[in-house]
Amino acid sequence: MSTITAPSSLDDKLVAARSASRVLATVPTENKDAALRAIAENLVRSSADVIAANRLDLVAARENGVSEGLQDRLRLDETRLEGLARAVVDITGLVDPVGETVRGRTLPNGLKISQVRVPFGVVGAIYEARPNVTIDIAALALKSGNAVVLRGGSAAENSNRVLVEVIQDALASVGLPREAVQTIDEFGRDGAKALMRARGFVDVLIPRGSAALINTVVAESTVPVIETGAGVVHAFIDESADLELAEEIVHNAKTQRTSVCNTLETLLVHRAAVDRVLVPVLRKLRASGVTLHGDPAVRAAFPDSVEATEDDWHAEYGSLDLAVKIVASLDEAVEHIEAYSTHHTETIITRDYAAAEEFLARVDSAVVMVNASTRFTDGGEFGFGAEVGISTQKLHARGPMGLPELTSTKWLVRGNGQIRG
Repeated sequence: MSTITAPSSLDDKLVAARSASRVLATVPTENKDAALRAIAENLVRSSADVIAANRLDLVAARENGVSEGLQDRLRLDETRLEGLARAVVDITGLVDPVGETVRGRTLPNGLKISQVRVPFGVVGAIYEARPNVTIDIAALALKSGNAVVLRGGSAAENSNRVLVEVIQDALASVGLPREAVQTIDEFGRDGAKALMRARGFVDVLIPRGSAALINTVVAESTVPVIETGAGVVHAFIDESADLELAEEIVHNAKTQRTSVCNTLETLLVHRAAVDRVLVPVLRKLRASGVTLHGDPAVRAAFPDSVEATEDDWHAEYGSLDLAVKIVASLDEAVEHIEAYSTHHTETIITRDYAAAEEFLARVDSAVVMVNASTRFTDGGEFGFGAEVGISTQKLHARGPMGLPELTSTKWLVRGNGQIRG
């Protein structure tokens, strides 16, 4: 193992996580499911303590001028905690990927070879102002046989501390090591830097948060990174789009929850659909309080909008703001997406089958949709239970990451005396 420059107690936590990972790697599914049910029960039982700690974080966030969008991500209440508990229980109903045979065969010499899924070992996570991630990642890591080390950021430090205590107490109650889930928030930014350099202690690192956070982790980490991406998400209204469909999809994608990474941030509209579709769509958005940042053609068609700048095409607002541009063709829409997208989620609204298929084929994002709200890019909605994040890179994990994405593989070879000539 390599050494890391961090306080010895942080070293001790990482060593303990490695030890716990060896235990979890061979724990039967029923024991892992028992731990998940215990976590869900303890989460509900301790909801008053969690909410009290979360209230401290929210007060600090308001005092520090944190945006409403980030405050929404930070907020926990009884309803959200009950939802998190249900999501944890739902994971018990998912297939345990550990031990699954990916492929196998018998060689001509009689050797039987098989590739099977195994846990990574220790998963590190760096995220900010998202206490729900503490529960989501811990639960998925445990079901997939991994220990997890969490750096949840100062904005949610009180919430995360209590949540980790809830998880650890639940693990101990079913005979699993408390150290399987740990937080290093007390070490601040130094802890985050140490986690990024903990090669040999941590097998994979997953960042979740702003583009700045993700880029920093990707650039500075010596631990392999599964990159989750910022969400500059696009919808394209094609010239054949159905008006009612366009109104409902765009409104839902923008307003259903503005602070999440799959919310709509840029709307592209075919110029042939401006009079028939664009104006009613924008009118519905304005009625819901959305500020529209339009190019000159949009502002001419819909004066109740503000001037869009170059920065707007790059913006992940996380608020009731939307950039809007009129394009001459599907080609121009795809070119704009290629230039500005973070390759998260894009959708086309159209009645033209050929246009839909061309959009699906040409747009290079983790999730590409036809006639559906981008808000469906979500582990729960995809049937994965909770999610580790939305991966926008092109390695083994892309899109919503569930249990299989938290595993690696190894080859098992069974022989009866074969030697190589």
